[in-house]
Amino acid sequence: MQTRTRFMAVMFTLVVLLMATSSVLAQEISCSACHDDSTLITGKQTSLSDAVHGTGEAFGRGTRAGCAGCHSGGAFSAMVAQGLTPDTVEVGDPNPTRQDCRTCHQVHVTNTEADWALETTAPVALYAFENKTFDGGKGNLCANCHQPRRVIAAADPNDNIAVTSSHWGPHHGPQSAMLLGMGGAGDVAGTPSFHSKMVTDTCVTCHIGPEMKHNFEAKAGCSDCHAEDFDLDIKQAEVEALIVELGELLEAKGLYHDGHPVVGLYPAAQAQALWNYIFIAVEDGSLGVHNPDYTRALLEASIAALQ
Repeated sequence: MQTRTRFMAVMFTLVVLLMATSSVLAQEISCSACHDDSTLITGKQTSLSDAVHGTGEAFGRGTRAGCAGCHSGGAFSAMVAQGLTPDTVEVGDPNPTRQDCRTCHQVHVTNTEADWALETTAPVALYAFENKTFDGGKGNLCANCHQPRRVIAAADPNDNIAVTSSHWGPHHGPQSAMLLGMGGAGDVAGTPSFHSKMVTDTCVTCHIGPEMKHNFEAKAGCSDCHAEDFDLDIKQAEVEALIVELGELLEAKGLYHDGHPVVGLYPAAQAQALWNYIFIAVEDGSLGVHNPDYTRALLEASIAALQ
């Protein structure tokens, strides 16, 4: 009886070991879909390390609830999983991370190539605006954070608008609104740019491109639509000249100084000009590429209001 019992125990142990070995081998085979001897992953990581998203310069702000959803890579994933927006995240991330592979991709969910799928591509309701949605394909992932946090306040009965802090403005990353031709101040009407209407995956198409580079250089995918000799740089120079002119006018009137708006109560037209400067020069940062017509119209109206 004892011999039989020992035999059964040995057989059970062998079965367990075989099952464990089989599981490990299956896991290794699965992992090799991504973790092979190529530069598939390391090349992307190296490229990302040159991008602002990958440097980790601002991840420390992720400890604050109001910043966590966009400043911490880990908190961003949690925000998306919970169906929240950056303004509804209620707790900070005690262990914030920079934006890395896990921020945007479903890493180690299936341990197959399916993990390269994006965390989300669902259309994004822009929470600073009523009934406005950004639907830019894979670029929807970016729009979760790259949207304004606020719109400019209405003028008071005396036609003044208060600049309430040195961080007044739409807040960082209003690119989705700029693409749609909205978010600026004043009576300038905007329309969606050709980049939002004709580029299927918007941000991803232009900033990742067909070569799947992860440094987010703005010209990554331009050659698919633009000839090699397109005059993008020339038009950007024209917009930059308008930005410089507007900035000098704002400095002269004391509305903007040392890289920040000056707190105070200003005539509505002047405050709107200040808002547009911050929206275009400080936050959007594309020198008009995201929406050339709307950008130029806002700048020209703002300059006229200060002259």
